[in-house]
Amino acid sequence: MQLHLKEQKMKVIAFYLPQFHEIPENNEWWGKGFTEWVNVKKAKPLYRGQNQPRVPLQRNYYNLEDVSVQEWQVELAKKYGVYGFCMYHYWFNGHLLLEKPVEQYLKNNKLDLPFCLCWANENWTNVWAAGGNKILISQTYGDKNEWKKHFDYFLPFFKDKRYIKEGNCPLLVIYRPDIMDHMNEIFDFWNELAIENGFDGLVIANQYSSLEELNWNDSRIKYHIEYQPNYASRWIKGRLYNKLRNAKRKMANILGKFFKSSFFTTRIIEQHLELRDYDKYWNCILEHKPESIKNVAGAFVDWDNTPRKGSRGSSFFNSSPEKFERYFKLLVDKVKKEYRSDYIFLFAWNEWAEGGYLEPDERNKYAYLEALRTALIENGENLK
Repeated sequence: MQLHLKEQKMKVIAFYLPQFHEIPENNEWWGKGFTEWVNVKKAKPLYRGQNQPRVPLQRNYYNLEDVSVQEWQVELAKKYGVYGFCMYHYWFNGHLLLEKPVEQYLKNNKLDLPFCLCWANENWTNVWAAGGNKILISQTYGDKNEWKKHFDYFLPFFKDKRYIKEGNCPLLVIYRPDIMDHMNEIFDFWNELAIENGFDGLVIANQYSSLEELNWNDSRIKYHIEYQPNYASRWIKGRLYNKLRNAKRKMANILGKFFKSSFFTTRIIEQHLELRDYDKYWNCILEHKPESIKNVAGAFVDWDNTPRKGSRGSSFFNSSPEKFERYFKLLVDKVKKEYRSDYIFLFAWNEWAEGGYLEPDERNKYAYLEALRTALIENGENLK
């Protein structure tokens, strides 16, 4: 099997969400039949001009357990210049969630698109739902026996010739390594196991969205992925935003103590729809210099998580495929000049409930995919 885009220099890797099929846990927590489409379908506009609900082209509310869906996704990605998928992986001390699409991808050799895994290593909660604050499954890290089991699960993926590698080192993305117990011990152990299994080690990257200086030992991390638009958000809001938010929090706490109620914390801090300017965020991405040689560029198609969070969410205005094409074209040129890595991690392939997707919808059809392809071709990328 020969992979596509062999001569392409810029590697656009799109984050890929597997929550488009039923699992027993989601049926228990959210009701029978829950998938990401439930949130997408029930969304309503909260301000004039908001693009909600988002409707997939020809109302294609697909089920990822259908192998033909992934075959369709891969053909689209190849046609429009996506180098590979970064697929979310959910592991809780041996308990897997949403693993079927990723395992199905591994088994199907027709899916000739490179891929890697991103361990979403936080607690599984309902915090993204309006008013949610409950931990559904806790994330724990165990001991070496647990670490070995986890590596053994990764190994068939690492060995697959489609798995994204640098030389002979598989790329593994970790959502938040800074919250891991025994973080560097785990990474060292996995690196040893990788070498024992014929690799030259692992390439470990993290999703980086913080403006703050790194306050943890990142010596085992090769790449900090600028996870957009959250990474730009911290730069835009910066000190002024943090000062205002802290002032609001203090006021809420004072009122809460006086009236002996959490009402004020909820109303003052959490119940706030945040509108963001698409142009402002993209200009920030383009103007901002990489913080270190470890930084890997990120990009975003769009963002609107109000289908999940309602009035506590955030939403961009002034987005369009035309703007995305223009900004992405400039980003590719910037990456070639300023970054050490040829990766661009893109939010996202199919984050429908957070408004970040390349897949075609009723409003824009294939326009975002066309925009990506045009931006790459105009930067001299060889797409076939």
